[in-house]
Amino acid sequence: MRDGDIHPVMALLAEAVKSWPSPAVTILSQREGNPFKVLVSCILSLRTQDRTTGPASERLFSQADTPEKMLSLSRDEIERAIYPVGFYRNKAAQILAICRTLVEKYDGVVPDGIDELLTFKGVGRKTANLVVTLGFGKPAICVDTHVHRICNRWGYTCTKTPEETEFALREKLPGEYWSVINDYLVTFGQNHCTPVSPRCSTCTLTSFCNRVGVTKSR
Repeated sequence: MRDGDIHPVMALLAEAVKSWPSPAVTILSQREGNPFKVLVSCILSLRTQDRTTGPASERLFSQADTPEKMLSLSRDEIERAIYPVGFYRNKAAQILAICRTLVEKYDGVVPDGIDELLTFKGVGRKTANLVVTLGFGKPAICVDTHVHRICNRWGYTCTKTPEETEFALREKLPGEYWSVINDYLVTFGQNHCTPVSPRCSTCTLTSFCNRVGVTKSR
């Protein structure tokens, strides 16, 4: 895939993803635009499918929708609210630690900088970038396994880790696509360009894709 192909590719993706539901965290951010809820939902979504993340977020926020209210809950109460998200016990502890830091150091307000967010327990680059884009509407590039896999499959990047992909995209991806590439490729990667046996025969991006690493497709 040539660098200039990113414009028609993103246009095709914008149409393709209309057929599938948006990621759970995106849906929540579009409905409320609350950085705290985006942050907590991001934590819940890690290694958890959207069909579990969405309901778990709703259950938890019905009991506590601010850092101060969250600290009034016990770890057991949070665990029960978010179960069965992956690693729910660890995540309950992480949420309480994050809320404690927010209240003690930030007056209960989520910071809008990636470097500050990375200092919070359990917050990695994927979560920090997603909070900045979805919670604050600021430019950042969120790279998860889908973004990393598909950009390398296209041949648009040649990197070994999601973090390397993020910094490669910061150098070459046009700014107009920074805030949407994660939504597009997560949706596309879950429903069409899957890790194993992607649906290459029915893909509208076939003429642009180098199919790097694809040994079996449908």
